[in-house]
This record gives sequence, C-alpha cells and structure tokens, in this order.
Amino acid sequence: MLQNGGAAAAADSVISDTTTQSFMKDVIEESRRQPVLVDFWAPWCGPCKQLTPILEKVVKAAKGKVKLVKMNIDENPEIPGQLGIQSIPAIIAFVGGRPADGFMGALPESQVVAFIERITKSKVGAEEEDALKAADAALAAGNAAEAAEIYARILAEDSGNLHALGGLVRCYVETGALAQAKQTLAMVPDAKHGDPAIAAARAAIELAEQANAVGPVAELEQKVAANPLDHQARFDLAVALNAKGKRQEALDHLIEIVRRDRKWNEEAARKQLVQLFDAWGPADDLTVEGRKRLSSILFS
Repeated sequence: MLQNGGAAAAADSVISDTTTQSFMKDVIEESRRQPVLVDFWAPWCGPCKQLTPILEKVVKAAKGKVKLVKMNIDENPEIPGQLGIQSIPAIIAFVGGRPADGFMGALPESQVVAFIERITKSKVGAEEEDALKAADAALAAGNAAEAAEIYARILAEDSGNLHALGGLVRCYVETGALAQAKQTLAMVPDAKHGDPAIAAARAAIELAEQANAVGPVAELEQKVAANPLDHQARFDLAVALNAKGKRQEALDHLIEIVRRDRKWNEEAARKQLVQLFDAWGPADDLTVEGRKRLSSILFS
C-alpha cells in the first residue's frame, strides 16, 4: 500500500550527480529552465554527510521546482576552483545560467527550506500540506478508506512524514484493523514517539483495545441509569461511546465522573480524558471544550 514506484522515480529525477565534463549541460543549461542547486562535497567531509540528506529531502518536497546536482570536488576540482570554493559543504544556486545565491556549511532543515523558497519564489511542501489537510478532513468525516489512500500516497514520496504515518494508523483503527495499525506504528523510530501525530495514533489504538474489552453500549447505559454512582459502568460507557464515534457523550460521562469524584480509581476518568485529547488532537473542538471543562472542575 505504501509503494509507489512512479512517484519515487519522479522524486529521484530531480537529484543527480555531475562531472566537469557534464557540468555545462547538467547545471548551466538546465538552470535556464529552472533553478539548479549544486552541492559541492567530498567523501571525507563530515558536515557534507549531514547536509546532503537534508538537501535531498527538501528538494524532493519542492516537487520539481528546483533540481539538486552533486559534485565530488576530489574527482572534479576544476569547477569549484573556478568558483573560488575553498571549504565545503558549499551550495551554489544557479539561475538563468549564472550563480545567483549560495551558502556554506551544514544548515538546519528550516534554513535550507527558507533558502530554496527564496530561490524558487514559492513555498516548499505546499502540495503536501494540502494533501494532509484533505486526508485529515476525510478521516474526520468517516471516510477512512479515502484518507488512507491519501496518507499512503504522501508516504510513498516521504516515508518519514509522521503526520501521514500517524493518520494511516488511525485509518486502520477506524476500520478495525488493529494488527495493521500496530505494525504501521512500529515503523516509527523510538525518538519520534513524542510527536503529536504519533501520540494521537498510539492513543487511538489503546482506546480501541479498551473498547473491545467493555460491554455493549445498551447494557452499560442501563447500569448507569439504574445507579448514577456506578462510576465503573459510566467509565466503560464513555469508552464504548467514543469507539462508536459518539465523542461528545463520551466526554460528558467522563467529566461527570470527575465532577462527582475526581479521585475515583486513582483519577482514572481524568487520565482517560487526557488520552482522548491525545487521540483527538490539540486543535479539535471537543479537545478544547473538554480541557476547559476539566480545568474548571479541577481548579475551582
């Protein structure tokens, strides 16, 4: 599902190597059609190894608005010598057949993005942002299959996109494919587990597993109606309702537990609310509402 050979080939076509002999064709002539970045590097250069992957990532995200051409200065010393390059990594942007801008040293990704946006006079990754918004909207509307298709298409071009990866996990959760959800989540490096999109995906899996362990909604509603102080039944009902997409009702029941007995079961209701907020995302309307209601109880 995550494979897309055409997209990968298209992304690779904007990155190439050049030599002294092919520099005129690869850089000078090509820069008359679109901006070309030349990455002057050498195998022994540590900062080059840090910068080149960042350059490649950002150039691919630019979707064909700029090309990256790499030149090994050890094998091709003439061109960097003519340009007066004395230290590497050195990046020179060619536009209209001539050098237009550049920088030296290993810059962080944000500064590389700003540099390329200045050269191309357009925002890097705008198409990807629009696609992510479309996928998020589809998932929120209950169209998990449509959302999954968009997330997978994004991942085919950028396998490290945590937003898309987390979204795909939540699509699997929505369709009941928990095994696939867990397998997809396992692709995320440990160092990235704190990312909001990944935290939301992990919370969604945990909530789905909890929902599988509680009883039917109708039975739980009867228990709560018979005994409003049965906090465990109300808690289980909230979990079941959330799994059915009845998020407002789930929120109301958990808030009610906190209001009646905030310390119940080692603050289980409050902790469950926090998990719901993680799964829904910080900008979700119910998350915002829930946090306000919870705060008004806890700090009143």
